Order: sequence, then C-alpha cells, then structure tokens
Amino acid sequence: MTDERLITHLRHVDLAVPDYDRQLGFYTGMWGLDAETTDEGLAFLAAAGSPEQYSVRLRRAAEKRLDLIAFGAANQADVNALAERLGRAGVTLVTEPGTLHTPGGGYGFRFFDLDGRTVEVSCDVAVRKHRKLEEGESVPVKLSHVVINSPNPEATVRFYGEHLGFALSDTLMHPRMGEMMWFLRTNRWHHSLAIARGPHVALHHASFELRGIDEYMRGTGRLLRGGVEKVWGPGRHLAGNNTFSYFLDPHGNTIEYTTELEELDEDSWHPHLYDFSDPTVSDQWGTANPMNEFVAKQSFNDVDRGVFVAPPV
Repeated sequence: MTDERLITHLRHVDLAVPDYDRQLGFYTGMWGLDAETTDEGLAFLAAAGSPEQYSVRLRRAAEKRLDLIAFGAANQADVNALAERLGRAGVTLVTEPGTLHTPGGGYGFRFFDLDGRTVEVSCDVAVRKHRKLEEGESVPVKLSHVVINSPNPEATVRFYGEHLGFALSDTLMHPRMGEMMWFLRTNRWHHSLAIARGPHVALHHASFELRGIDEYMRGTGRLLRGGVEKVWGPGRHLAGNNTFSYFLDPHGNTIEYTTELEELDEDSWHPHLYDFSDPTVSDQWGTANPMNEFVAKQSFNDVDRGVFVAPPV
C-alpha cells in the first residue's frame, strides 16, 4: 500500500439510466438534489450544501450502469503523478491528464479500475455556490460515500490501496461467509469508498449526508410517505457509526440517506474486524428491519454489463 495519498475526497457518481425523465424527477423532486445543469439526456445534479459542481450525473441510456466515480486531488502535479503511477503499473488510462469539459472545468484524467469501472481524478474544478442548510431541511448536504460490488473484492481492495493510497478503516465479516465488506478512506472520514463481496460487478449503493439526525429522519419519512421502496433502515451502523436508510431509485439502484459518519484520528486508528452476524454491528439501535438474504440481494443490483474487463494488476 502506497504511503503517498494523492486523492483528497469523493466528488460525484455518474449513472446511466433508461427512464431518464422519471429518474430526473425522482432525484430532484423526491431525493432533494438540484438540477444545476441539464442538457438533452444529461443532467448534473448538485447537493445544496456541497461546493462540488454536482454530486450525481444522470445520462439517458438504453441500459442502466455505473458510468463513473470521481475523486478530487489537490493540484495538477498530484493528478499528473497519479496518472504516471497508474500507467507504470499497467493500469489502463481512458484519458490522459488534461482539461475537463464538464461543469466547473478543471484538470483530470480517467482510468479503469481492476473491475473495469471508469474512475476520474481531477483538480482545479470551480467551486459551486453553496449554502449551509437550515434546521429541518431534509435534503442532502453532500455525497457521502459510494459502495461497489466486486466478485473479487480482496484484489479490488488491494488495487485501491496500492495504486490510489486508500486506507482501510474497518472490515465486516461473517462466520460462514468470511470477509464481506471493506471500508476505505482517503481523508479523516471513516469511508468515502467501500467494496462489498458480490456475485458480479455493480453499484452497491450511493450515500448522501444530511444535516443531522432530525433532518435524516424527516427525509426518511418523506420518502416513506412518498411510496419509495425502502430496503433497510432506519438504523445506525457500528462501522462508521453513521445512520442509514436505504431506498431504491426508480431503476433499482440502492441509495442511502445518512448522517454523522465518523471522523477518525488517523494517527491512532486501528481497523476493526466486525462480525455482522451480531445484529448490533449492522444496527446499534435495533430499529431497522433485520439484515437478511432479501435485503442483501437488493444491493447486488443488476449485472453491470457496460464495464470494461481490465487485465489483472
């Protein structure tokens, strides 16, 4: 695992969706994102409290897929160094470092991870005008984290650690199934990326931070009243100590409302191995529906057939 951390934070997650108009209406009208920039079949959706130009990009497509996960870097020198490091390791670059032509501009490049997902790293993106959310506002402050499914998670975790400098915060295991989920960080937040053992490559879920407990519960209630299908929650995880309410978007992607994700003292933190057969590991409060096979399968998602199959690295 490299000691040099060049990635600073999570920027956005980009989704391809067949029923574009329905998805756009859901993410703006129900989920609480702002349509900052839209084009024909393309929408850039911002979280009210985030300086990022957008937290979700929706693209009209024949088949749903995870288009991209984007991370930030501090400056052009770090972007170039990371691209060079990946290239030397034999990682396939989609684009070389250069000017970005997405909202806010900036400088960055894209590459394929071990499972064939497209990942972007960028810097110098213009800061979006954002605001501090008021008490009671139950809309996302920012994109909190993204979790991905991998049929070979140990190798994928190793890829993000060795090549990108992600650090392991905690791991979930089960006595019969072994290690099942790895929480990775690139700053003091407990995780911005997690990797789950799954039957195929897919998005597991994308999570959005709300202002606080009250706002998180108000948002959860709004979605329940609106008839949005709840997968799991509300509750509070042990790993990360964050709250959770998981829902399905109109095309079956799992998305989460959360708050109070743990901030770590990285100098003293030691990763835990948590046994999630203990119900208090999954939900400290005991308020969520039990984690069972049905709940787990919802987050397997559909096979992401759009991914590029990368060579082993």
